[in-house]
Amino acid sequence: MNGPYETDWGPFSMDKRAILRSTAFGHRVAEDETDALSTYFVETDHWQRLYRGDIDIVYGPKGSGKSALYSLLLSKSTELFDRNTLLVAGENPRGSTAFRDLATDPPASEREFVGLWKLYIASLVHSALAEFDIRNDSSKQLEEALAREHLIKGTLSLAALLHAVIDYARRALRPQALEGGLDIDPITQLPKGFKGKIIFSEPGTGAADPELKSVDSLLELANRALSTAKFSAWVLLDRLDVAFAEYMELENNALRALFRVYLDLLALSNVKLKIFLRTDIWNRITNEGFREASHITRHVTISWNRSSLLNLVVRRALHNQSIRDAYGAGEDVARQDVTAQEKFFYRLCPDQVDVGSNKPNTVDWLLTRTRDGTKSNAPRELIHFLNSLRDVQVKRLEIGEPEPDGEILFARGSFKDALPEVSKVRLEQTLYAEYPGQKESIEKLRGAKTSQTLETLAAIWTTSAENATARASDLATIGFFRISGNPTITRILDSILVS
Repeated sequence: MNGPYETDWGPFSMDKRAILRSTAFGHRVAEDETDALSTYFVETDHWQRLYRGDIDIVYGPKGSGKSALYSLLLSKSTELFDRNTLLVAGENPRGSTAFRDLATDPPASEREFVGLWKLYIASLVHSALAEFDIRNDSSKQLEEALAREHLIKGTLSLAALLHAVIDYARRALRPQALEGGLDIDPITQLPKGFKGKIIFSEPGTGAADPELKSVDSLLELANRALSTAKFSAWVLLDRLDVAFAEYMELENNALRALFRVYLDLLALSNVKLKIFLRTDIWNRITNEGFREASHITRHVTISWNRSSLLNLVVRRALHNQSIRDAYGAGEDVARQDVTAQEKFFYRLCPDQVDVGSNKPNTVDWLLTRTRDGTKSNAPRELIHFLNSLRDVQVKRLEIGEPEPDGEILFARGSFKDALPEVSKVRLEQTLYAEYPGQKESIEKLRGAKTSQTLETLAAIWTTSAENATARASDLATIGFFRISGNPTITRILDSILVS
């Protein structure tokens, strides 16, 4: 039943079902909540450095908030323009990726990818110059060179522009055998039958065509045009994991080439790449050998700890007017110290989910149940859990279950009932979607005990101990297993796999 209740803050009355029905904790995917994101966001040191331009590369696990930073940066385009910085999105922030067609006929080599990236970036910077009506002699030369090859973005979508760039690069860099043999121009190193005026290496000293431009010279023109106008351009690239998700070799070639282009662009003072990339993908590239990695220094890796995750929960709770009104709390609570934030959290939630002197408090229970086998917490799963918790509690009240005691909004049992949905989505939409080769091994664990040894795993998978070790290691790498000391291996996400 509804209050009144006696609390430390005095008499208290609320309609908990009404409060919960009007409560939401936001979307777990940043692209789906761009408008509200700034109201949740904590302006951390990472953000300030990115906003100032001190950071070029943002690494982070899936769901850690890379796309949130990308979306927030784009939302600040007017502020940054006033600071003489143009933001250029190199990828669609949502929907189909601009790179979706690359897999059908990908560049044959890393060299082709380097040329493709550079030409694409030059076209994107030109589009920004045109959009903001920045015109001078250098921008005019850049436009003329791109227009001759039909590489002006104009009203084209990013995917259409990229398609034009790919088609041009393919014709320039994949000379076809001509009748009677291959006839290469000694100046441009291109087939003499190729009529394009943009080439992918510097023309030799004997080049007589004044219209002939290398792709590097186009980037220098873009840089000079910006410098003359006292502007800089930041080209933003996110969702690269989506762009090449099903093609690991293609992804490796594309991203190695992109980082080589990034290093080349460091020589330009006014054209900058801002890359948002998953940590596991970067680790895979460097583990396979990437000597240039040591030269990439303007980077940051997103990480979350107990205090920052608690702050995320409090901020999203206080974003709801119904909660602020019912609890007499202002949004400033999220800016107070951790003790004050935790005190507010426990006005909404019970002290413990599992009661007992050796059981964790609810904050720690929540964080341990939403982290993966690498002991990493991502906001995505935490936000999903909060919304699932809200849905479970509403259903409980709708079927006539009693309200939680006092002013608490969520009953202990709702926490456990909310977990399977979160585990199921992570299993199916993250692990199975991104690592389909691991699905068979994982599915054979359905109904098995949470903790296993290498011997029991070998029996379940009907394989050798050596092969079981390799499989377990792979599952630990993707966060499904936590190897907690020989010989115990603990399965994460057990709430969905236990029969």
